Amino acid sequence: MSTDIDINKKNDSALADDSNAHDTSDETNKNDIQRKVIHIDMDCFYAAVEMRENPNLKGKPVAVGGQANSRGVVAACNYEARKFGVHSAMPMSQAFQKCPQLITTPVNMDLYKSVSKIIHSIFQEFTDDIEPLSLDEAYLDVSDSSHCNGSATLIAQEIRQRIFASQNITASAGIAPNKFLAKVASDWNKPNGQKVITPNEVKAFVKELPVNAISGVGKVTAKRMTELGLKTCGDLEKLGLEGLLQHFGSFGDRLYNYSQGIDNRPVETDWIRKSLSVEDTFNKDLPNLESCLSEIDTIYQELLIRLERARQKQRLSAKSLVVKLRFNDFETTTIQMAGTAPDKEAYKRLCIDAWQRGQRPVRLIGLGLQFNPPDMPEQLSLLDECYSEEKPPPNL
Repeated sequence: MSTDIDINKKNDSALADDSNAHDTSDETNKNDIQRKVIHIDMDCFYAAVEMRENPNLKGKPVAVGGQANSRGVVAACNYEARKFGVHSAMPMSQAFQKCPQLITTPVNMDLYKSVSKIIHSIFQEFTDDIEPLSLDEAYLDVSDSSHCNGSATLIAQEIRQRIFASQNITASAGIAPNKFLAKVASDWNKPNGQKVITPNEVKAFVKELPVNAISGVGKVTAKRMTELGLKTCGDLEKLGLEGLLQHFGSFGDRLYNYSQGIDNRPVETDWIRKSLSVEDTFNKDLPNLESCLSEIDTIYQELLIRLERARQKQRLSAKSLVVKLRFNDFETTTIQMAGTAPDKEAYKRLCIDAWQRGQRPVRLIGLGLQFNPPDMPEQLSLLDECYSEEKPPPNL
């Protein structure tokens, strides 16, 4: 496993521009709009966290799980262990047969959950549409994200950088027009890499994709495919829908779609939003307070758009307004006040107070809201000017 992150390492050649991955037409059917989906997958997550906690383990084969003498199994292992044929769900006794020098650590689920919570909070800074799959992987739909000028490739890079900077572990990413291809792509350049599949590349990519790369193709299905001479998705497409249904039942319908790179499943989210924010990092530092205030209007309008979009998915009741400033020396200050609705003039007053703390050029401005729990009744008062300097919400 790599000990540091290099975003140029193992990146697909198409990283520079994924602008074609978003169709801005006014189609009403969301399936007709080209989506940008990122699949983030942590690299040997449990083992990576253990190696972070104990640097002496780095470079040595490590497995997380039960003891060999108690019928324990491997919950996870690092890449050094995988070279010996060790893999998750393998009996630990068998793992030691393959790798006698294997070092084992017990599962520390509380630690892994705490790290996962931080990682998922990073995801929330880039999109509202997150589908967690486990502690160490998730789908992100960034079709509507304005971060990184709307580039899903650059968003994935920044997320991976942020994870490494805060947790000292690496992640891999796949970027594609749908969940099926994004998940396939995230495995392509592991560890500590990413791959992009643009819409123009889908047909050629899928044609040569091995059938065992398809999620859901287990040993029995793979054996049947081998018997039928089906090695690639191109072979599946040639067999056709009727043939796939005949040999694989209802799974044949999904196989046929996958063979053409089609997957209309949405990224589904069921998490409760606690806050929402919009940030703008400027190409040139804003030199004074007046220039900061002049940018509030644009950022405020973007905040209203995101709030309306979020309210279409969840009932949201605001409890405070938040302003964040990052000065030219990267020092960051956050200020907030109680309030039940966005208020542009209130944000400007907060900006004035926040700027007074540094009184120097500003490189970033963020406007945000914090929300009440969903079961709390809405307040009737519009704004209560009660200032505080509490810790900012995680996505500010």
